[in-house]
Amino acid sequence: MGVLFLYTVRSVWVRRVPNLVAVVSIAGAVAVFASMLALASGFRATLVASGSAQNALVRRAGSTAEVESALSIEEVRIVQDAPGIARDDRGPQVSPEVLVIIARPLRQTGTDANVQVRGVSSRVWAVRPDVRIVAGRAFTPGLAEVVVGKYAARTYQGTELGGTLQFGGTTWKVVGIFDAGGTAFDSEIWCDAALLNQAFQRPAQVFQSVTARLASPDAFLTFKDALTADPRLRVQVEREIDYYRKNSQAVARMIEVLGTLVAFIMGIGAVFAGLNTMYSALSARVREVAVLRALGFGTPSILGAFLLEALLIAAMGGLAGLLLVLPLNGWTTSTINWQTFSHLSFAFRLTPRLAFEGFFFALGIGFLGGLPPAWRAARWSVVRALREL
Repeated sequence: MGVLFLYTVRSVWVRRVPNLVAVVSIAGAVAVFASMLALASGFRATLVASGSAQNALVRRAGSTAEVESALSIEEVRIVQDAPGIARDDRGPQVSPEVLVIIARPLRQTGTDANVQVRGVSSRVWAVRPDVRIVAGRAFTPGLAEVVVGKYAARTYQGTELGGTLQFGGTTWKVVGIFDAGGTAFDSEIWCDAALLNQAFQRPAQVFQSVTARLASPDAFLTFKDALTADPRLRVQVEREIDYYRKNSQAVARMIEVLGTLVAFIMGIGAVFAGLNTMYSALSARVREVAVLRALGFGTPSILGAFLLEALLIAAMGGLAGLLLVLPLNGWTTSTINWQTFSHLSFAFRLTPRLAFEGFFFALGIGFLGGLPPAWRAARWSVVRALREL
């Protein structure tokens, strides 16, 4: 078997020029497959990382997203008094919030794109301790000031530190840039919730959601049971991380389906490229098959040798495809978040698992493209092989 293995490896090298066609075809299919999965993975990871297991999100019962919800100030106060909430010297760590979508020109093209403005309370820094100011300072409650996420600051015109923004009939000054660790908040603009309601002529004491910092992740059920059992409230309570995980499903699934479909079509082309390569090689190797037969190698050995050759070619194509995608890892792009219809910036995320999936996708192409010619070669008897000479 060692001789047969060496013969197979040498055959791949000797026929490297025609094999290159199959390698390039497989590399293209794997590059598309892996890049689309990395795109979906990055989108999902960005949204999921936006939530914390120690935070609970309270919305009106029946609403599917924050933008559909409405909570009165009386309901917010009931939430603040619920058990399980973390507290400090300033009281309960709770941030009632409102959302507005505005259009801002993109830096690169000048065309308008939607950006999400989140009105928050001054307690938001305690509720989301992972978000930190990296330039300037936090906004002052009661003043028309905003802080901008790091991705939003790079994406939209006028969002640099010291810049001004016009929306809601008000001129807002950018006083700070914050880093939310690459989460969805990095694509947002934050300001005082009361002023945002006032600017857009909304009721002053109505909010769309309440985010509460819990004393511990284990306090969630106590907090949820207290609110859902309260007859004064009609709310739904879920962990913040679960809310963002559900929000990521639709777009991530769409990217995965489209990417898999394109990769599947390209994979069919790669399979035919492999078939053509292997059949061409087979027609030129009748003498070699006859010799192998004469040396006593049986059908399984011949079948295995040709399949191994196809898999080696596919493995090279798979590795080449992954090398093409590797520079994209960590590269930031943006798309529409269909829950809010605003731009969301996120980074490609090529994980080891996705790399393995891409590599096995290449091996699958090699197997399908190599099996028919391998089966044909394996069925040749010594007499028939010699007659083909």
